[in-house]
Order: sequence, then C-alpha cells, then structure tokens
Amino acid sequence: MVEIRPFRAIRYTEKTGDYGNLIAQPYDKIDQEMQREYYKQSEYNYCRLTLPIEENRYEVSEQRIRHWMSEEILKKDENPAIFIYRQEFTFFRKTYTRTGFIAALRLHPYEENKVLPHEITHEGPKIDRLNMLRVTQKNLETGFLLYPDPEKITINLFAKTAKSHPLIDVTDYLGVRNIIWRLTNQEEIRLVQKAVIDTQFVIADGHHRYETAVAYRNERRRQEEWTEDSAFNFRMSYMVPIQDEGLIVLPTHRLLKKIGLTTDTLQKLKMFFSVSEMDADAENLRSFLKSHEKKHAFCVYDGRKAYGLLLKKGKNVSQFMDVNWSDEYCSLDVTILRDVIFKGIMKVGELRIDEGILYVRWIKKAMEKVDDGAAKLAFLVNSTTPESVLKIARKHERMPEKSTDFYPKMASGFTMMDLSIGENL
Repeated sequence: MVEIRPFRAIRYTEKTGDYGNLIAQPYDKIDQEMQREYYKQSEYNYCRLTLPIEENRYEVSEQRIRHWMSEEILKKDENPAIFIYRQEFTFFRKTYTRTGFIAALRLHPYEENKVLPHEITHEGPKIDRLNMLRVTQKNLETGFLLYPDPEKITINLFAKTAKSHPLIDVTDYLGVRNIIWRLTNQEEIRLVQKAVIDTQFVIADGHHRYETAVAYRNERRRQEEWTEDSAFNFRMSYMVPIQDEGLIVLPTHRLLKKIGLTTDTLQKLKMFFSVSEMDADAENLRSFLKSHEKKHAFCVYDGRKAYGLLLKKGKNVSQFMDVNWSDEYCSLDVTILRDVIFKGIMKVGELRIDEGILYVRWIKKAMEKVDDGAAKLAFLVNSTTPESVLKIARKHERMPEKSTDFYPKMASGFTMMDLSIGENL
C-alpha cells in the first residue's frame, strides 16, 4: 500500500512581494552565477534557504527559517492540503502542460518495492542533504516521482481543478509558467489517495534526496519516540501520472574531456555502426537524431567534423553487455553508448564526472564546449522515454548516470514541510 497525506505547508506570505523574485531552481541546478543573481533578486529568495552562499550554510538556513517565520515572511497553513502544480512551457516552438500534485508521501526503502529508483546515486550529495535535514528539520524541496493513472482519475481531477482560480500563478525567468492550486476538499483528497494506493511510484528526479530522507527517518526513529503519524516518516513529493502529455524527458549529451577521435576508432565504429559524415551544425545534428528516434542513433563531433552513427541492423552487441541485464536495459541508447562505444570500442576505462566526462543538456552548448577546448569529443544522444524509465525501474535495474533529464525542473519556494519533533500528519 502506498500512502499520501495532505500536510500543513510552510509558505511565503504577502509580505514578501512578487513570487517571481522568490522562487529558485532546485539547489543542484544552481551554479555560482545563478546563486549570486538569486541573492540580488530578493532578501527572501528561496535560494538563501536551499543553497546559502555563506560558509556555514546549514546553520544559516535554519536561522533564516526561524527568523522569517517569526517575522511572518513564512507562515504555516492552519489546515492540511495537497497542492496541484501545473507547469506550462514551450519546447522547440511547441507548448506543453505538465500537471501533478504535491503531497506527503510515506517513505519506503527500495526493497519494499513501493518506491523504485531508476538511476545510480553517489554519496557526496546525500551527505550534504542529510546535514541540511538534520539542522533545519524541514523538507525544503520536493522530489519528483511518476505513477500510473491509466483510468485518468487524477488527470481528470487536475483538469477540473485547473478551471478554478489558482493560489499562485507566476512565470519564472526561464519562461515557465508555474500555477498552484490548494486542495482541501476531503472528498477530492480521498480520491487522489485511493487512485495511487495500489500502485508503484518511480523516482524521476531527486534520487539522492529520497534516499537521504529514508536515512534521516531511520536516524530519527532511533533517537526519539515516534508513531506512524510522525512527519519525518514522509517526504514532501511532487507526483505526476506517467500518462501526462506534458511529461518531457530531455537527452543528456556526453563530452569526453581527454580522448579524441582517431582514425582507428572511426574504423572500429564502422564495424558496428553505419557512419556518415555530416555538416557540423547543431540543428542538422538534432534533426538526424530526431529522424532516427526508433533506431539506435548517435552523433559525434570533434571540433572539425561531425558524424552520424546508426547501429547496423541485426548487429549483435551483446558481447559488450552483462548477461544479467534485461533486454530493455541493453537496448537503451545510453547503455549502448557507455558499454559498446566508450568501454568496448574506445576502451576509455572509468570516466569520472568533471575529470573525464561532462554532461550537457543542449546540443549547441555541447558543441561549444568542444570548440572552446573544454572537451575533445561530444557524443549526442536521443532522450530516454518515460515508459522506458518505468520498465527499467520495475525490473530493479539502474540506468547509467544522467540517463534522464525531466524538463522543466520544479521551481523551489512554493511549499516547505515541517519535520520538527512532535510534528504529525
């Protein structure tokens, strides 16, 4: 059984002014330049809580939360609610709408088979967020999970709710319109709870934060008296039905920093791929990938030339794969790129992020990094589908690092969940 509950959200009050100056991208998407810009936007920008610029950031965040609540910059809702969260955005000249809901999701370790991961995690980010949780005792940001809604029970409720006046309606600096409705009707809340009770959730974004929340829950259980209603048994989460038509996954392109494209490598690639030289233009490469979405297609750019790669039909590449992997896992483009091209053909060995490999969202940006000398090769890929994410997760397999990039990211600053001692849901 999967359980979601409404919660008393901590939210900005009218004292703080325009939401456009308050909300921020998720903490792990904020670079130093963005951080400085957020600080300029408002003395109450949410980045000052999720990623303070000050050295002792955990303590600074906790002190700010207490101060802002005492000044009623932030205030906890009197009544629990769930929040319908819609994002309207344009992607390659087409407009999309993605709608989900924010609620408290009961935490389950992966082995309980109720919440499933799809990507590999690393210790560094988990240590950082665990320290933030320990000090603030707050969920500052949501995770992002997917769930099936084949009968469109929640989808239809979202559509009905969207006809009413929203609680918040703000367009962020990326041009994404963020719309929030607060749902307190008990019948509608029970409808959502019942729709997801017998399903499995798959983490789309926020693996590190989810695993941190489970570790923090276990830690709190050892330290104090608790009940099943204790707030730290839950995680504030943003949940989207897999059938949502605005569920966009972007590819993450791979850049090799130290390894170039040799004549020998090109000849070896031709053993398994049809290789064609192409005009080194970002839009041209994007069109090549788009027109071959159903095939295993890649582009490679070395600063001078670009090539399109298509896996030859019937070519067996299982020799490069682990025999224990499922067919679905072996057929992922990111798996083929990592295990066939990088490890099998190019013999690159272990690739450490920022040392041997870089990950870039946009084709043009990837090519620019090669042109600027930040990398020697750019390998461009198609995106992984949401359906593939669900299939792989249900087989208890973890995709290669940076296999998915759900777009857009949820803005931070709309809701916060209190996990303080004695706080119950």
